[in-house]
Amino acid sequence: MALQEFEYDNLTGRPPGRLVSVASRILPGVREVQDQTVPFALAWQQHNRAAIAADGPLWVALGDSMTVGLGAPSHDRGWVGQVAATLPMRVVNLAMSGARVPDVLERQIPALRSLGEAALVTLMIGSNDLMNREHRLRLPDGMRRLLDALPAGSVVSDQPGNSPAALGVNTLIADAVRDRGLVLADMRGPRTASWRGRLAADHFHPNEAGYAAIAAVFGDAIDQSLRGSREL
Repeated sequence: MALQEFEYDNLTGRPPGRLVSVASRILPGVREVQDQTVPFALAWQQHNRAAIAADGPLWVALGDSMTVGLGAPSHDRGWVGQVAATLPMRVVNLAMSGARVPDVLERQIPALRSLGEAALVTLMIGSNDLMNREHRLRLPDGMRRLLDALPAGSVVSDQPGNSPAALGVNTLIADAVRDRGLVLADMRGPRTASWRGRLAADHFHPNEAGYAAIAAVFGDAIDQSLRGSREL
């Protein structure tokens, strides 16, 4: 695909939710991280176009602000950038800050398909859906559809929370790992059990050290996925 043919916006086009908007006006740390949204999106858009114009195996990352890397010192020091530095692959990051499952289904999955066959697909989504009752009610159906849309071997993270809705999402992911050949990046293990000293100024998103812990989990799952694809 030629460089100029890929037109994709890493912004949802929606303003932040009411809670985030209020917190940004009151808390400097929240405002500091939210102010990264547009610069990080533009940085990934520029990176993506260069990656598409290059050669080599392709990794496509799907998700929300955690995959964008909000809270890190730069867009490429989130978990995607840290893992990408260890892999001989091009990465196209389609994630959007504030994204929910419908955003992945309606915008990121079509963009993924337009890129042709990817050697690796990763997904980290759901935390924004869990924050709102209306979105939580729609989450199970949307997550089922999304998991069904992923190619076999895709690496999917689970939810670290223990709410009934989060546990329900994790059950759907576990079923897809068992039945569809997806690979789990387990965020409920010891490497991501403690966030002390690992949070950004908003006390919600990870900082670079927090993203390093996520990168370690994803790195192992990606290795498992790539080994599996080589054995087919």
